Amino acid sequence: MNLAKKFLPLLLLAIPSLVWSQDAPAAPPAPTLDKGDTAWMIVASTFVFFMIPGLALFYGGLVRVKNVLSTMMHSFVAILVLTLQWTIIGYSLAFSGSGPYFGDFELAFLNGVTLDTLEGTIPKYIHFLFQGMFALITPALISGAIAERVKLSGYIVFILAWATLVYDPVAHWVWDADGWLFKMSALDFAGGTVVHLISGIAGLAAAIVVGKRKGEGATLISPNNLTYTLLGAGLLWFGWFGFNAGSGLATNGLAARAFVVTLVAPAAAGVSWMLLEYLHTKKATALGAASGIVAGLVVITPASGFVGPLESIYMGLIVSPVCYGAILLKGKLGYDDSLDAFGIHGVGGAIGAILTGVFTLSLGAGVASRGDQILVQVISVLATAGYSLVVSIILAFVINKTIGFRVTEEKEIAGLDSEIHGEKGYIL
Repeated sequence: MNLAKKFLPLLLLAIPSLVWSQDAPAAPPAPTLDKGDTAWMIVASTFVFFMIPGLALFYGGLVRVKNVLSTMMHSFVAILVLTLQWTIIGYSLAFSGSGPYFGDFELAFLNGVTLDTLEGTIPKYIHFLFQGMFALITPALISGAIAERVKLSGYIVFILAWATLVYDPVAHWVWDADGWLFKMSALDFAGGTVVHLISGIAGLAAAIVVGKRKGEGATLISPNNLTYTLLGAGLLWFGWFGFNAGSGLATNGLAARAFVVTLVAPAAAGVSWMLLEYLHTKKATALGAASGIVAGLVVITPASGFVGPLESIYMGLIVSPVCYGAILLKGKLGYDDSLDAFGIHGVGGAIGAILTGVFTLSLGAGVASRGDQILVQVISVLATAGYSLVVSIILAFVINKTIGFRVTEEKEIAGLDSEIHGEKGYIL
């Protein structure tokens, strides 16, 4: 007992030094380059690039003979001008800074990015490249709503301004860690709101401002080459595997599952669309099959990292009746969405974002219940759609009143291929 009393004060004095001398918790390891992830993301970026000529074929086959070349040029011009926009300022506005609404100019011209700069486990250059493919195709989707009647100069100014004022900020909201919708745990794995919803809404706004095409009824609905459209749908589907499966920025089980649901959902949507069309018209058309496939691709885009095969079937079966109805409704509402960019991409993107909350296998960080997740999804749909609608209407109106957005009636009747490009898509 006396011995314990003698050494107890010494032990008490030693405790602090023992505690403080322990090694500090190890810092998390610094990110390192993963060659597998890097190789996959290069491939995925290439897949997504293929979607743009696929879109050109899809849209180009749907218009009249006199406008096929100009319609396809809208997709290719988007590659040219938006690559420069994304390099100069777009990437920085979307993925730099710490503000909740838009980035800053830190990454303008890829300033400060070196061969060793990483984004997770891949080079920053590859992240720029992959996200850039999204930035190129999204404004090109708008062209489907205003095909056969817009000036090339007006279109270029519109997509440049729209990419800077709408696409880049919304990408920051949803996909940047500092974005306000990201912090709300809005789920959008590959672009249901960021790509499809806001471009479809922009197409609707621009179509309303520029007005209807000249002509009535069947004269406006005479596809020049549905084989182009089917081939375009196939290329879009091919590219979409990179679009969705690449959005996790890694080669892993998540990418594999996203790849699978990107196959399954369009198949279900295509079957659903063809069945609806047959029940409605007693015909199952090639155009209907292609439209159903694209609607299925759109609806699974935001959910591709969050659902499994069964849920993807449900989503594919649901989206086709909704988009089919939206396309039928445009005639009654009186707007001229030439190639149904709003009916498929706008409506399909909104449905996909909401159904992601319904069917997700894992709730967003900090979200307490499925009901709360659905509410967050609805907020993201309303916020992104409303913002795109307001800015797009203003841009289209200003362009129309200044440099002009629409060609003259004489040029429209003659055809944009010859009047704008001095060329013809076909030598008849």
